[in-house]
Amino acid sequence: MDAILKVENLSVLFRTYAGEVQAVRNISFEIEEGNVTAIVGESGCGKSVTSKSIMGLINKPGIVSKESKIFFRDENILEYTEKQWENYRGQGCSMVFQDALTALNPTMNIGKQITEKILVHKKVPKKEAWQEGIRMLELVGIPNAAMRMKQYPHEFSGGMRQRVMIAIALTLNPKLLIADEPTTALDVTIQADILEMMKDIQKTHGMTIILITHDLGIVANFAQNIIVMYAGKVVEEGSSEDIFYHPAHPYTEALLRAVPRLDVSEETLETIEGAPPNMAKPPTGCPFAARCKKKLPVCEQTFPERVELTKGHEVCCWLQKGDR
Repeated sequence: MDAILKVENLSVLFRTYAGEVQAVRNISFEIEEGNVTAIVGESGCGKSVTSKSIMGLINKPGIVSKESKIFFRDENILEYTEKQWENYRGQGCSMVFQDALTALNPTMNIGKQITEKILVHKKVPKKEAWQEGIRMLELVGIPNAAMRMKQYPHEFSGGMRQRVMIAIALTLNPKLLIADEPTTALDVTIQADILEMMKDIQKTHGMTIILITHDLGIVANFAQNIIVMYAGKVVEEGSSEDIFYHPAHPYTEALLRAVPRLDVSEETLETIEGAPPNMAKPPTGCPFAARCKKKLPVCEQTFPERVELTKGHEVCCWLQKGDR
């Protein structure tokens, strides 16, 4: 299957009083068209910065390196003009942001927030845009959609607000949807409902989805492919089966041991001891080395090159290299 998105040598840094924080460090990956890919890792690993780079939302003090390239259907979006960015955001790629309560405008009713996006990109009458907004709310499972269009964000529950965010993101039928922690602060049953709804929409519309999350537990039945990030680096990527049943990086193994499992009755969840490195002074070797129980002397000195274990399953780990 062809790749809809190719990220090559992406690096993003932020200039702060503490120095240059290297949030994303020379990462490359591909997203297959029509698939769901999850980018996972703990807070601060660079997941959200990566997603915002794909949307062209890195503003000062953030800087995307000149060597970085992001190809959307073979066009380097980092070379886009402002007009091209406008067309790309919405029709090419759209994003569901993490906190619906802060992402939605509290002073505007939901209908106006949905139709505003439609009217910016399409030359249609306001009445037609309003009807399209109702249809989008119905698509994401909001009952009494016509009435709900006139209500304000505070009149919706957390789960319903998240559905509204997804409806807004889907208004222009984007080819690529980025969902940044879409189930944060929602209870488990609502999380399952939101993910199931997104999965149904993805299948119906043939959409490509990138799911950004710190929780491996929610991606098991949702994503076909998983990219594991740590300290601004991609440390492992592969199919869901590869990651869940054949993890190759000690960090991936540690993340999996921290996920509750229904098939194991008496299991003690493990924590990952230590803390992520200071990204103002990132380590030269494997960034996980300081917390890794399996580390070798070379791990703290040099970051390992990618090793392909099986087709599509790649890892950056000295333990997987035969010439160490």
